[in-house]
Amino acid sequence: MATWKGKTRGNPLGYKIFIFFIKNFGLSVAYFALFFVAVYFFFIASKSFRSLNFFYRNIFHYGKTKSAISIFKNFMNFGKVLIDKTASMAGFKTKFKFNFEGEEYLHEMAKNTGGILMSAHIGNFEMAGNMLERIKTKINIVILDAEHEKIKNLLDPILKKTMKLIPLKNDMSHMFLINEAISNKEIICIHGDRFIDGERTIEAKLFGKPALFPAGPFRLAVSYGTPVSFVFAMKEKHFKYHFYATSPKVYSIVRNRTNREEELREIVNDYIFELEKMLTLYPMQWFNHYPFWKEQQV
Repeated sequence: MATWKGKTRGNPLGYKIFIFFIKNFGLSVAYFALFFVAVYFFFIASKSFRSLNFFYRNIFHYGKTKSAISIFKNFMNFGKVLIDKTASMAGFKTKFKFNFEGEEYLHEMAKNTGGILMSAHIGNFEMAGNMLERIKTKINIVILDAEHEKIKNLLDPILKKTMKLIPLKNDMSHMFLINEAISNKEIICIHGDRFIDGERTIEAKLFGKPALFPAGPFRLAVSYGTPVSFVFAMKEKHFKYHFYATSPKVYSIVRNRTNREEELREIVNDYIFELEKMLTLYPMQWFNHYPFWKEQQV
């Protein structure tokens, strides 16, 4: 089965290049240079091209020309959010502007119970750090990328002190850090749209087509009995972002050992509802550049 391989495009050299351009020339020049990178990937990134072509042709029913244009815009947007993320995490002074929708929910969670924020690989969730700094509690980001250590080591000296990265490891040591954060009523951030080979999954329909989602993040979200909010930070024109957060909800779990998938159905359906809503508004910010739907994996 074709699945996400646990790695995202981008490496330490790429981040160093981004930092160089941002530091010496600013975001506008970095965006301009990105145009040539996007052209390059448009012609050589065949796997990403095919996956995105399926997305625009079969999910949004675009014609051939509109789909090709959308793929190029997607590559451009992906590069821009990487540049924005680098600028934000590295602490450079930037001119980003934000609209906040649902910020009051997160203040409530931080003040009373802590909780779990679930997002996806759309938009630029890392940019939410600019808003999460305003939340008076510690933010713990669960890292799903297998290459996170190299990126973390590069940016560690300038990472914001309010953030803590929790890497997923085979020895399950991350669970102790998550348990500690939940006990301290802190905020946990995790994505719910990718899995790697061997991970337990749950099947659900996204835009009417069957796809597989990782069961782990959803089971984590419901097992602690703590509020869950679905959050997204979507890029708009120029240097502007729109942050969305849903009203927190506590999900109950029956711990039905005979059907562990069905007891997660409510939270998975709620997650997909919000994900579809965001993608309908921002179709050029779908950044799962691999065969996501089961139909693609045949």
